[in-house]
Amino acid sequence: MKTLRPSDIAQYCDVHQRTVSRWIAQGRLKGHKLPGRGNYRVLLDDFIMFLQTQKMPMPEELLSHSNQIDSVKEQPKRILIIDDEIEIRNAIRRVLIPSGYEFSFASDGFQAGVKVLSDKPDLVTLDLSMPGLDGFEVLQFIRQQPELNHLKILVVSGLSEIELQKALDLGADAVLPKPFYNEQLRSAVDKFFN
Repeated sequence: MKTLRPSDIAQYCDVHQRTVSRWIAQGRLKGHKLPGRGNYRVLLDDFIMFLQTQKMPMPEELLSHSNQIDSVKEQPKRILIIDDEIEIRNAIRRVLIPSGYEFSFASDGFQAGVKVLSDKPDLVTLDLSMPGLDGFEVLQFIRQQPELNHLKILVVSGLSEIELQKALDLGADAVLPKPFYNEQLRSAVDKFFN
């Protein structure tokens, strides 16, 4: 893994080395201190990400490396929102959309089973009380499918603590009681992906 010295970065950016040190100190550029010395090293990938974030010109000799990074950038995480109330589906989507996730929706348990298999989401938010197949049955269905082992399940429900605990016992990864604060939902979902 290639690293750069602050002096290398200063040359690339046509700035003084102290400016680079300031970027590192401010947390704008990720730097790693060498053990036993005060010197910093910056991973080439971190430097390229910094240039892209700051909209700074990419040095000619780093263009090919930059293109390699772009080609392996992660696809956005996909979230399937399962709830029979359209207002709740929209509220969850509205809170999470700034984080760059992709969404699909299911309004009942049967539709949820179909979408889980076809959409291959990374996470589902699951209401427990729905007509037809309820959330407990959806939860059991998901946990019985070996190809869905990786799937994270966040139960978002207005049912009692006992029911929420039952959901955890059946294999939910986390529970969030309704009504929820936006920040609670955001941090519960972000925990799965960070």
